[in-house]
Amino acid sequence: YTVEKRVSKTPEKFGTGMIEGVAGPETANNAYANAAMIPLFTLGIPASPTLAILMGALMMNGLLPGPLLFQEHSDFVWAVIASFVVGNAILLILNLPLIPMWVAVLKIPYSILFALILGFAVVGAYSVDSNVFGVGVMLAFGLLGYVFKKLDYPLAPFALTLILGPMMEKALRQSLEMSGGNLSVFYTRPLTATLLAVAVIILVVNTAPVFSRVKADTEV
Repeated sequence: YTVEKRVSKTPEKFGTGMIEGVAGPETANNAYANAAMIPLFTLGIPASPTLAILMGALMMNGLLPGPLLFQEHSDFVWAVIASFVVGNAILLILNLPLIPMWVAVLKIPYSILFALILGFAVVGAYSVDSNVFGVGVMLAFGLLGYVFKKLDYPLAPFALTLILGPMMEKALRQSLEMSGGNLSVFYTRPLTATLLAVAVIILVVNTAPVFSRVKADTEV
């Protein structure tokens, strides 16, 4: 949106419903949705919480994202890549004539949409193994997500931790077995030392504003 507004000949009209202001971010959004699959398929790294969940689903079905995925399950990979092309064409054909219907959906009261979404979520959670426990887990995590939202905590790191946590623990055990339990293997190698340094920098940069805000509130 910012780039489109910057290159436009009439930037003052942005925010009034200009089609360029709608097309710009939507185009970027569609491009990101497909491009985010690249690090997932090639390196096994999910670029978003949605892809982290998708990665978990692939692993449950015996598909381990990463370089070997192209060798061991090339038919699946190329089928997904082809589906991007076919899917975009189908979306173009369907979305243009169905614009009035999507506009009508936006007019549905939020209370009705919330009830429908909750109903589908309950049915989906129960249908996994026909157990009410799954519905309870869904409600518990839904409540936890609501608390996170109210406290302004991002949900993306939480979702990524649930998916990547077991993989990181497995890799940690393997590294410690290879090094005979010596932790120096994590900071004496150039690659691991660099990754740890980057992780520490990111942690400091992201937590510094939090401590500053807590300090300011304490002084007040």
